[in-house]
Amino acid sequence: MNNLNLKNTAENLIDAFFSAGRIAKEISKQGVKITIKKDKSPVTDGDLAVDKILKTKIKTLTPDIHIISEESADINAENKNKNFWLIDPIDGTRDYINKKDEYTLNAALIINLKPALGIVYAPAKERLFFSYGKNLAFEINSGKKTSLNCKKINADEIIGLENSGNTPEEILNIYKKNKVSKKIKMSSSLKFCILAAGEADIYAAKARAYEWDIAAGHAILKHAGGLMTTHDEKEFLYGKKDYKNLPIIAKRSLNLEI
Repeated sequence: MNNLNLKNTAENLIDAFFSAGRIAKEISKQGVKITIKKDKSPVTDGDLAVDKILKTKIKTLTPDIHIISEESADINAENKNKNFWLIDPIDGTRDYINKKDEYTLNAALIINLKPALGIVYAPAKERLFFSYGKNLAFEINSGKKTSLNCKKINADEIIGLENSGNTPEEILNIYKKNKVSKKIKMSSSLKFCILAAGEADIYAAKARAYEWDIAAGHAILKHAGGLMTTHDEKEFLYGKKDYKNLPIIAKRSLNLEI
């Protein structure tokens, strides 16, 4: 797909994300119905409703491209496609269940095993992020569209994001090496978007979660001018046999001080 097709695809998905976000909030307000999956993680009726809306719209836009969703993926089946969609209907399901505001709706288009398009929507924060190519990353906030360029906002601090207060020593060492002066706990793929917006500087994690958890955020960060690699600074590619992520380092910039 060329940039024009990617642009059209991304922009045509935005309304579906807003609709799915409204439904997710309505279900949350009413009280979610929870089912425990085989891997013992929770799934809600909100996850399934969002999944249906996003997959239905994506199929109309790109009928020939395979869709892999967290809610229907078979992690034991090898994905032999180089071009495919990765969907995580609600990333941060536990936050969603507990009526917190950092859960996100996610879709990424992978082309040649690399993220080519990403959309991340945080309905409770009313922030939608999307991208479809180099220097083509944007945020829609309260109806206003702005470009994302990873420009640093907090000039006096280097901010590291973490999943919990129990950050492993390996990650703390990475943060020390990068002169992190402040750490903020944050859930979901929103972390990648916060880096793209210049509101934080670095996020590192040991191997955890699955490709659909990070692909859309990776696309947005990359297209805004940031970078994501493995811990040994190798390129992060998608389509791994079991969809499990490698250890990652996501940065707003190579030089976090400027």
